[in-house]
Amino acid sequence: MNKNMMITIGLIAAVVIGTGIYVSLKKDESMKEEAAMTTEMEKESEEMESTEMVKESDAMATAEMTTEGVAMMSNDGKAAPAFDLMDLSGNAVSLESLKGERVYLKFWASWCSICLAGMEELDELAGSAEGFKVITIVSPDFNGEQTSEDFTAWFEGLGYENITVLLDEGGDIASEYGVRGYPTSAYIGSDGILVKQLPGHVDNASVTKSFEAIY
Repeated sequence: MNKNMMITIGLIAAVVIGTGIYVSLKKDESMKEEAAMTTEMEKESEEMESTEMVKESDAMATAEMTTEGVAMMSNDGKAAPAFDLMDLSGNAVSLESLKGERVYLKFWASWCSICLAGMEELDELAGSAEGFKVITIVSPDFNGEQTSEDFTAWFEGLGYENITVLLDEGGDIASEYGVRGYPTSAYIGSDGILVKQLPGHVDNASVTKSFEAIY
């Protein structure tokens, strides 16, 4: 083998070895790049999951704050005196059973001319009120009122369809509410707080407006 041929073979071998090394290096570089990209993608995925968890946590916290905000809303005043009375049909109605609802409570008497003049308007309010209940209380055998039997017979003859009347025998509940004259209106919040109480006739628009500021 002459010298030139040996040089040629040597060059070819060098090229082959160099090419192998280059390919190997490129392969390693490609694998490193692929690993780096995978790591970056995993990192981004983790960051996205973390962000979503934060958002979900914030949303839950907001929901809890909202719920707490509603729960924390309360009316000014003292707890309304409890009552557990029968209506004219013999059904029991208590303040406890109305818990969570706002209540317009009206004390009146069959001999009260102002009360009678506002009965039609009261019946309309009882049938159309939204967001609060209308309950009335009459006290048989107290402060000049008829007996329960006589009052029931008299009232049923009036034909009012929406007014709920509870019978406060002997006026115990009227006394607890400090009723001094008829009619007397009491405004009770959904938390059972007696927000305000006042004597005299109140028109439906005023009653409805009052409950806009009562929880």
